[in-house]
Amino acid sequence: MNWQSRITLDLNILVGKPTIKGTRLAVEFIIDLLAQGWSTDEILRNYPGIEIEDIQACLSYASASLQSEKVYAIPA
Repeated sequence: MNWQSRITLDLNILVGKPTIKGTRLAVEFIIDLLAQGWSTDEILRNYPGIEIEDIQACLSYASASLQSEKVYAIPA
């Protein structure tokens, strides 16, 4: 999934948080809905301006963000 075609970062929208292109729905918000147990069908029904590919792009963006995260052990 090429999330770059569906996720945008614009300082004028939600202070630059990643959002679904053409909406004010943050990636974080969609991920939170999924974490709370919402199904993709429930999300699509409640937010008719988005498509299943937008939800998949949110997951791909989150995955890419986590993969690029660096963790360093600090000796005790």
